[in-house]
Amino acid sequence: MSSDEVIFNDWHPVAALDDVALEKRYRCRLLGRTVSYVKSVEGVNALWEQSAESVSRIHAREIYGVLWLSFAEQPTEMFDIPEFNEADRRIVSAGSVRVNVSGLRAIENFLDMAHFPFVHTDILGAEPLTEVEPYKVHHDEEKDEIFATECRFPQPKGSATAVEPIDMQYIYRVTRPYSAILYKTCPPQPDRWDALGLFIQPVDEDWCIAHTIMCYVDEVNSDQQLRHFQQTIFGQDLMILINQVPKRLPLAASRESPVRADVLATAYRRWMREKGVQYGTLRD
Repeated sequence: MSSDEVIFNDWHPVAALDDVALEKRYRCRLLGRTVSYVKSVEGVNALWEQSAESVSRIHAREIYGVLWLSFAEQPTEMFDIPEFNEADRRIVSAGSVRVNVSGLRAIENFLDMAHFPFVHTDILGAEPLTEVEPYKVHHDEEKDEIFATECRFPQPKGSATAVEPIDMQYIYRVTRPYSAILYKTCPPQPDRWDALGLFIQPVDEDWCIAHTIMCYVDEVNSDQQLRHFQQTIFGQDLMILINQVPKRLPLAASRESPVRADVLATAYRRWMREKGVQYGTLRD
C-alpha cells in the first residue's frame, strides 16, 4: 500500500483509450492493488477490488488519449496540456509496455539526453557529437512542475517527420512523479512544438507500464508509421531500463554523483525528496 499522499491522491494511467473496448471489463494492478474498469457510452465504471467481499468505486477520467484512475476521494487536479485541444494535431498511442523497474526510473531515463548517441545511434544522436550542451532547469512553484528549457541536440532522424539531420530543440516538463511531457521541434511547422507524453502506471514499486502518447502536427505519416518510430526508440531504451540496479530510484542526495548533463535528473530527484515521495524509491 502506498503511504505517500502525493502518489495516493494523484491520477494514474491504466490504458491507452485506443486499447479500451466498450462493455468489456479489464483488470490490472495499480500501486500494488487490483483495479477493474468497464467503459460504456455513459462513461467508465472503475472499481478497487480489495477482496471478493470488498469492492469500492474509484474515480476515472479520459483525457490525453489515456484512461486515468484515482483512489482518492478528492483527486489532485489534473495537469493541463493545451496542445491536446488543438484541432489539427494527431493524437496517437505508441503503445503500453510493461517493464520490470520502478516507474520513476522510466521517467528519469526519459529525461536523459546524454544516452542519445549511444543508445539511439543514427536516430537521436551519433558519435562524435556526444556532448550535452548546457540547458536551464527551473521549478515552477505555482504549477509545482519541473521544466528544462534551451535543450538542444544534433539528431540524424529526430522525428518521423524529419527528412534530414536537424538540431533538435527540446523542452522537458515533469508534471507529476510518474508523468512527463517532452516538447520538441516540429519539422513541418518550426514555430510550433510536437508533444510526447510519457504517462507511467506504477503497477507496484518494482514494475511499471509505460503509456506513450504522441500529440503531433503531421499530415504525412500514417498512425502506424508514427507508432513504429516511437516504438523503435522505446525498444532501444528497454535494455537500459531492465538492467537498472537497483530497480527503485535512489533519492538520497548522498547517492548522487551528478555531472552537467544530469541537471534535470538531479532536480527531479530533489523535487521528489521535498514532496516526501517514497513509493518506487530506494529508502536508505
